[in-house]
Amino acid sequence: MSKPVVAIVGRPNVGKSTLFNVLAGEMISIVKDTPGVTRDRIYADVTWLDKEFTMIDTGGIEPESKDIILSQMREQAQIAIDTADVIIFITDVRQGLVDADSKVADMLRRSGKPVVLAVNKVDSFNKFMPDVYEFYNLGIGDPIPVSAASRLGIGDLLDAVIAHFPEHEAEEKEDERPRVAIVGKPNVGKSSIINKLVGKQRVIVSDIAGTTRDAIDTNVKYNGKDYVFIDTAGLRRKSKIKEELERYSIIRTVTAVERADVVLVVIDATEGVTEQDAKIAGIAHERGKGIIIVVNKWDAIEKNDKTMREYENNVRRVLSFMPYAEIMYVSAETGQRLNKLYDMIDMVIENQTLRVATGVLNEIMTEAVAMQQPPSDKGKRLKLYYITQVAVKPPSFVIFVNDKELMHFSYTRYLENKIREAFGFRGTALKFFIRERKDKDQ
Repeated sequence: MSKPVVAIVGRPNVGKSTLFNVLAGEMISIVKDTPGVTRDRIYADVTWLDKEFTMIDTGGIEPESKDIILSQMREQAQIAIDTADVIIFITDVRQGLVDADSKVADMLRRSGKPVVLAVNKVDSFNKFMPDVYEFYNLGIGDPIPVSAASRLGIGDLLDAVIAHFPEHEAEEKEDERPRVAIVGKPNVGKSSIINKLVGKQRVIVSDIAGTTRDAIDTNVKYNGKDYVFIDTAGLRRKSKIKEELERYSIIRTVTAVERADVVLVVIDATEGVTEQDAKIAGIAHERGKGIIIVVNKWDAIEKNDKTMREYENNVRRVLSFMPYAEIMYVSAETGQRLNKLYDMIDMVIENQTLRVATGVLNEIMTEAVAMQQPPSDKGKRLKLYYITQVAVKPPSFVIFVNDKELMHFSYTRYLENKIREAFGFRGTALKFFIRERKDKDQ
């Protein structure tokens, strides 16, 4: 199930990043050592009450600026607006209502998206409330007073945000067509791949704008089976500012990955796997999606009998955090191996939804413990009582132990490898949750 997307927009220096950091820092656990997670990350998974959503931070909007950096921010914010389900529009009570706020409000009104108006820097409601009322003049709803720095009014703001979330979960569950996102840096051949997959088969059911998203959903029938391809290839920005270009790419990637079952991470064979490829792949890895690394332009590489092995070793080294990912070498230009992608997608989805019986899992764990003793600390040894699978997409397991502090990640990885030896689970991450259960003998 895809999470709703919430974009934070507004003029520069009104407190967008402060609000984002308050929510990201206190309401989510940031997984370190994953390339998709950076210190300047512009997206975060947030939970409020029983609702989960993905939040996107944007650069400040200067509606009519000719400055190249500010115009880049404006374009980036427009992408965030296009991809969002709900928009938080932040203004500054201390600066008051300015002309640029009205222009941003017009931009948001044209989007047709639900907008929640936040008036920031209201550190004292008694002092600033008369100034808050001025923002009714924007004509986009009731202004909500907040202070991101002082954490005031945040709950009211989030209550207003989640009130706009769509109530179509049951309807979405009925659509069981595999959803495949095609992501990657600009100009690696994403659009060429989808055009080849679609054009060669000539069986497009329809092209529809992706519900509330900017990416295009393309329905394709192949060998009697329906697939939905989520294409993020609309990114064709000519920019000298690499950081801003990367932000565009990440915004599109996050929103497309959220809605996908399987993610095709497209890499340019002539460039090799890069740090930005790792960041994009890291987003899919964090969210537990099925992943296929698609090395495009393979026809442009001079080869010998060692080329593929050496190339794979390099990909595995850079993407070492996801050793389970499948790799395919294709050419969008010639069509080489593209049809085999469908078989690979089917296989990965099958593994994403595979369930293993509890009895079998516990046999594997017992055998694994007998072969390699669990770790101990200060005379206390880890005891593993029980393992069971609790979810699919991705396959998720709970292990009950006597002391979860003793469960080192390396031993969890050892158990994961034993489960993979038995069942494969190629192309999908596995999630493990450690729970304590007191030993009755203690």
